[in-house]
Amino acid sequence: MKHPKRLFAGVAALALTASGAVVAVRALDGGVPATAVLAKTGTASKTPGELSAAEQAARKKAVDAVLARRAAAVRKGDLKGFLAPVDPKQAELVARQRLLFTNLRKFGFATLQYFTADAFQDSPALVEKFGMTAFSTRVMMRYQIGGLDPRPVQTDLGYTFVPRGGTWVLVDDTGFDETLTEAGHRQPWDFEEVQLVRRGKVVVVVDKREAALGKKVAAAADQAVKSVRRHWKRPWNGAVLVVAMPQVRVMSTLWTAGSGDGWTIAAKAVTLFEGEQMGKPVGRPIGSRIVVNPALRKRLDKDLLVHEMTHVATATLGMNTPIWAVEGLAEYVRCRSIEDDPHWSVDPYRKRVRTAYLPKLKSLPSTATFDGDADLAYGTSWWIVDYLADKLGEKKLATLYADLSTQGESALQKDTGLTPAQLAAAAKKFKG
Repeated sequence: MKHPKRLFAGVAALALTASGAVVAVRALDGGVPATAVLAKTGTASKTPGELSAAEQAARKKAVDAVLARRAAAVRKGDLKGFLAPVDPKQAELVARQRLLFTNLRKFGFATLQYFTADAFQDSPALVEKFGMTAFSTRVMMRYQIGGLDPRPVQTDLGYTFVPRGGTWVLVDDTGFDETLTEAGHRQPWDFEEVQLVRRGKVVVVVDKREAALGKKVAAAADQAVKSVRRHWKRPWNGAVLVVAMPQVRVMSTLWTAGSGDGWTIAAKAVTLFEGEQMGKPVGRPIGSRIVVNPALRKRLDKDLLVHEMTHVATATLGMNTPIWAVEGLAEYVRCRSIEDDPHWSVDPYRKRVRTAYLPKLKSLPSTATFDGDADLAYGTSWWIVDYLADKLGEKKLATLYADLSTQGESALQKDTGLTPAQLAAAAKKFKG
């Protein structure tokens, strides 16, 4: 799906050429009164299209009724019902929406709702194209993928409707992509036709033409889940959606170019929240999706996924975990996973951390540390968690992490007897 330049979008209603004129039209779907789509124009200095609160509420009710039928059509497999409100005069729009329906049906939603949120500001381009009755609004998609999401999550879309033939017709679905939440309209189902490959509780999303790759990634992801469960001593069912598509902007993930596989990020965990709009998390974290770097999707293996799988396993505990614990635990599980195979060792990494990074360790790594020297931050965070695992054991380490997730670093002394400064000093002396 193409993403055009940002437009300034919004609500516009029919402007009548005669000042103060009233025109009777048929009531729109959902019982919205005719005045809801008519402007009350005054002099040239006044803004046309302003609706009363009652008229706006009626319009919202009518559009929500259209959206509710579309959600029901997805759940029932009713393509005709899904496309019913789509402008049949626009072949490209119909084709996009048809493909969207095809993809949505593959995800097996346990629940699915669409409803209007805030209206956008006026868009001269869309008003010029569709007329002064064009109504542009943020539409929230609230969904729960069966077997993956314990509770519903949501993302946003940008749709433009016009009143036509007594109902509201969808005339645009891309004009506001750049004004949405980062991942809005960039979900896996918003691009080309997808193929879902399932292995245990792991679901992998790939381009339909790359089904064989999906099986390979699913096998690696399943092994990564087993590795995390071996070293993360808290209940986790291992359910995760892994997105391994060729498009670089799926879920708005930006991949930084670099040289060398050790520098390039292989995958990222994207946390989902109960409610999210304009990039601001609302409510508790529900879970995560893992998005694979398109450049590495054909060379992905278990070890490249374990770090991100650890983030998925711990994401729902809370938002107060200090960054050194978040990244340190993920690195700890990754390194332990590598050394579960007797033919592999992380000794070169261990030596580099001990000689190059530990001498610089003065305090527990902060966000500023990660921003300033990521290699040092990741390495010393791993070393600190490795020390805690040696001191406490993996079961108590998991308890500490859970406490940090809800209480922040204040839980440290309670669970370990060490202040942050004492922990940094003790980890610095740890031989590994």
